[in-house]
This record gives sequence, structure tokens and C-alpha cells, in this order.
Amino acid sequence: MRGDGTIVTKEEVIEVLKTCYDPEIPINIIDLGLVYGVEVERDRVQIKMTLTMPGCPMGELIIENVKRKVEAIEGVKEAKIELVWDPPWTPERISEEAMKRITK
Repeated sequence: MRGDGTIVTKEEVIEVLKTCYDPEIPINIIDLGLVYGVEVERDRVQIKMTLTMPGCPMGELIIENVKRKVEAIEGVKEAKIELVWDPPWTPERISEEAMKRITK
């Protein structure tokens, strides 16, 4: 909860996640389809996400970046990132908008 009594929203968290990228792919993690769920409970955020492949060499960097940026949102005390592999990520999860940008 923020000083003014407002609570962080899921939409605010998603907007911040749109600033997080896989360094090897010029698409944010939302449009890339890596985020499977976002839950906000007062001042805590739980994010379920995956990587493009198990053992992704940039995995730790991506997760740390997500955690750091979400915890920088005013009113967020803690962000927990749960890495999941089911369902496995496939290129079909890339948003239509992002697909248009990369196929130009």
C-alpha cells in the first residue's frame, strides 16, 4: 500500500513488466509471452513466468531485472518470481503486435 492509501494494481505491474526484456530478443517479456500470471495482494506481488528455454543463459538476469523493477514500484514491498515450465514456452506465445514488429 502506498502512503496515500492506494494499492498497487495488476495493470501497473504489467506496465512495468513491459520494460523488462530478454537481452537476446528485442521483445519485452509480456509481448514475448513469458509472463503466465500476475497477482497483487496489497504490497506484495507474485509473478509466474517462464523463460524461452530451460537453462537460458540470461535467465537469472531476466528474473533479477523483473524483481528489481517491480519492487521499485511505489507501494510494493516484495516481488516473488515463480519460474514455471508448464506449459512450456513456444514462439506461438509471442503477441501478434510483437510478431509484426520482428517480421518487418
